[in-house]
Amino acid sequence: MPDFPQRPFFIRILVPTGDSDGLRIVEKSNWPGVGVVFNRTNYKEVVNRTEFGKTGVYVLIGTSDDSILPVIYVGEGDPVRNRLNQHYGKKDFWNWAVFFVAKDDSLNKAHVQHLESELLRLAKEAKQCRLDNSQEPLPPTLSEADTVFVESFLQDIVSIFPLLGLIESKGIRATGFEDARGFVVVNGSQLVKDEVRSIHQNISNLRKDLLDQGVIVNNGQTLTFAQDQVFGSPSTAAAVFE
Repeated sequence: MPDFPQRPFFIRILVPTGDSDGLRIVEKSNWPGVGVVFNRTNYKEVVNRTEFGKTGVYVLIGTSDDSILPVIYVGEGDPVRNRLNQHYGKKDFWNWAVFFVAKDDSLNKAHVQHLESELLRLAKEAKQCRLDNSQEPLPPTLSEADTVFVESFLQDIVSIFPLLGLIESKGIRATGFEDARGFVVVNGSQLVKDEVRSIHQNISNLRKDLLDQGVIVNNGQTLTFAQDQVFGSPSTAAAVFE
């Protein structure tokens, strides 16, 4: 990840359908962008929303049979709807996706090409996924002002994206999302059996409570969440996986 400075912010998530596993519209304080999270299964129901008709950058997320790492594809579209329509018909690995556009239409084609290139670079550096991209796009030439604008937009994307779905720890995959209740770790998410020596006692006690209550079950080599579990914050959820 880039060395962006830390600063307080708040996230607002709208769930238009009332289904927290379905369409989610994500906004952040002091950010002109909006993130849209949706499942492949409800794509046809949501694709005609206004946000899909804007210029943006997107990430498809799925799994493969031969790896525990998530598989992702990073792309850009002008508008995103056209590219997502193609992927809906031709790529079958993904089961959910997120894309980012500007509410004021301030993102143009060159901007999202830059975002695509940077997100691919960050994904490769993190080494926490398998990329489905077969080609590496060349970043466009931007003016100094455009570069400042799009890098700021990227900073906000980077701060939001971890809250929307993936926790990676020691080769164990977990999925989750943030909503009005807190940070939700999804049923089926895995965590290692052995705690690290430095784990905080409160977190160790929390793991034991979840095991005792059957929220987490022992599957031999790993522990697995037997149901969705709400945590007070993403950091608390992440600590449980240590």
